[in-house]
Amino acid sequence: MPLKLHTVICSTRPTRIGPVVASWFHDIAAAHGKFDAVLVDLKDFELPVFDEPEHPRMQRYVHEHTKRWAASVDAADAFVFVTPEYNFGPPPSLLNALNYLYLEWNYKPAGFVSYGGASGGMRSVQVEKLTLTTLKVVPLTEAVAIPMVWNAVADGRLNVPEGQVKAATGMLDELARWAEALKPLRAK
Repeated sequence: MPLKLHTVICSTRPTRIGPVVASWFHDIAAAHGKFDAVLVDLKDFELPVFDEPEHPRMQRYVHEHTKRWAASVDAADAFVFVTPEYNFGPPPSLLNALNYLYLEWNYKPAGFVSYGGASGGMRSVQVEKLTLTTLKVVPLTEAVAIPMVWNAVADGRLNVPEGQVKAATGMLDELARWAEALKPLRAK
């Protein structure tokens, strides 16, 4: 059975480019061969600012949006976060979604496809890694950064240099290694 990879669109803002970037990466992940690739959009979960009455470690969720989010995260063996950079940091929608859960994240690797201006969203990724390690997620060093992303979008599609496709493939290779290696720790 192939590993399940969730590619998560992290921005929920109405004018976001995230779905275009995520679609580009999802096509590469689906063709990679080592994953059952699933595209996940945070916007679909409509998570309000964290509103569960108990600590996520207890897993006694009372809200339907949390239960749906928990089931989605729990089903994955690995993640790729498609993330913009907002004011040198992650989008608040991602930090909120991360904080909703705890055990569902544990012992899974994560890669990043970041985008933005000159930095390509890399500062956002650095901050995200800090939060992810607290959730026992293993953030990879292999990543894809897309600077000046708006220049790479034409007719609703992302057009990037071949080097970024190679970087995506290398990241997927590493995600597969880590997801397999961490599988015994994820056993219930």
